[in-house]
Amino acid sequence: MNTQVPKIDKLAGIECYCTDYRGISGSIKRVNEEFRVSEVIDTSFLANISTVQDEHHKYPLYILEKRNIDSNHAIFEIRRKLGIKLKVIGLKDAKAVTKQYASSEQTKNIIKEAATAHTLLSLKGFTKTPIGKSSLSGNAFTITIHDPIISDISSFIPEIKNIANFYGLQRFGSERMVTHLVGKEIVKRNFQKAVELLLSFTTEYDTTMSIEIRNKSRDPKKYSQIIRELPKRMDIEYQVMSVLEKGKGPIAALRSVPINIRRLFVQAYQAYIFNKCLSIAVLNGENVVRSKEGDLCFEIENSSVFGRIRKYNPSTDLISQTVPAIRLIGYTFQPGKGRFDKITEEIMSTEGITPREFYIKEMQELSAQGGFRQAPLWSKDFTFRGSLTVCFKLPKGSYATTLLRELIKPDDPVRAGF
Repeated sequence: MNTQVPKIDKLAGIECYCTDYRGISGSIKRVNEEFRVSEVIDTSFLANISTVQDEHHKYPLYILEKRNIDSNHAIFEIRRKLGIKLKVIGLKDAKAVTKQYASSEQTKNIIKEAATAHTLLSLKGFTKTPIGKSSLSGNAFTITIHDPIISDISSFIPEIKNIANFYGLQRFGSERMVTHLVGKEIVKRNFQKAVELLLSFTTEYDTTMSIEIRNKSRDPKKYSQIIRELPKRMDIEYQVMSVLEKGKGPIAALRSVPINIRRLFVQAYQAYIFNKCLSIAVLNGENVVRSKEGDLCFEIENSSVFGRIRKYNPSTDLISQTVPAIRLIGYTFQPGKGRFDKITEEIMSTEGITPREFYIKEMQELSAQGGFRQAPLWSKDFTFRGSLTVCFKLPKGSYATTLLRELIKPDDPVRAGF
């Protein structure tokens, strides 16, 4: 198994590959139209949509199509331009053309179709309750890979089942790789350090302009000047600097960041620890695809939905009906005797953190309870065509780039579009 991974992957806690596949090289996302994502919604939820609004079906459900903008900024743009406050259940990258569902609790003056600079909003119907995460089954991807060494990837398909469910680089800020670092400092109550990292941290993969701005941001005396120079895409930095410029403290500055983005900081740190745990397990020769005695596991309900979590019983359970589960660190984390819990405990010791620190009294809205995530990637319906376009489905929360890195094995993930 090839363990020579790029440095940026290691910054995200991804320290290995899971397949022996050679890799086809190439790149993705040269053109956003060639990276397409569509949400797959539970059929029972879709079956209860009404085409007319009545007392039982009050809430409008929209299909939100967007390009060149992430989901959070798309919601801001729609609210600013159309006056509609939306809730989405999945966060989608800016470097893609995406189609997802969005609900609104505004039950009057319904717009049937509208567009903004980066979005198209179409009314799907009306629902009894706003859409929630439980209604999302997964995502379907259609992705073009440019300049592959080969286009016949039949030999890759049997390897897919061996891929671990790593969080992708997007979770950590891609080129900057900063989100989890901010999250750790929040967990450790180092709020001033969290703000400094958010504004000034950079990596060798960052753009020249970003590096220049962030180097200036190390000096608080320059904030008033920098605020006037910031490009529109640095709206988070603008908010934070504006609060600091008014003499307010780091907690107030962090709270100027929208809550859904703010929560991503701590969630990214949870993701980093998860990736480290999964990497160590793979490098230690553990089979992360099959449940083992002592593991917690998900029951498999269907091809893309995982059911209740329980301890795996090798004497009564069929391996094909369960998937290994890994605990996400949080304030309710209570390690058991399973192989993944032991690894997570070792990582926490190295990181110098404890579960109770994830209950953040100073910023309770960022407290993280913990949870569970499946260890294998669990991709379904993988096909390929042409010079090379791949199509596949993943459960919610899994990353297409996690599968693609095993297929492409990029020397430089950032240049390759990851």
